[in-house]
Amino acid sequence: MEITGKALTMADMVAYQDGSVVSKTLIDKKIGTLTLFSFASGQGLSEHTAPYDAFVQVVDGEAEITIDCEAHTVKAGQMIIMPANHPHALQAVKPFKMLLVMIRA
Repeated sequence: MEITGKALTMADMVAYQDGSVVSKTLIDKKIGTLTLFSFASGQGLSEHTAPYDAFVQVVDGEAEITIDCEAHTVKAGQMIIMPANHPHALQAVKPFKMLLVMIRA
C-alpha cells in the first residue's frame, strides 16, 4: 500500500494479533526508520539498548516503558524518548500500538 501523499490514521495501519507483536515499517532510510507496532496484552520487548535515541508515540492503548529500571506508563496520545545506550523495555499493560522513530545520527 502506497502511503506517501495520503492522510492516514496510524492506529488503522497495523492490526492486533492475539499473543503477538506485529510491526509495519513505514520508512526505512539510511538516516532512520519509522515503524508501527501493535502489541497484544502481555506482550513486550525485553530489555535492550540502542545506539540512537528512540522516539515512541503511543497511538492506541497503554504500555509500561522502562528506562534505566524506571517504569513509565504511556497512554494513547503520549510520547516518550528512550535515550541512546540506556537499557529500556516495553510491556503491553493492555493492547497497544506505537510509532517508533529512530534517527541514526
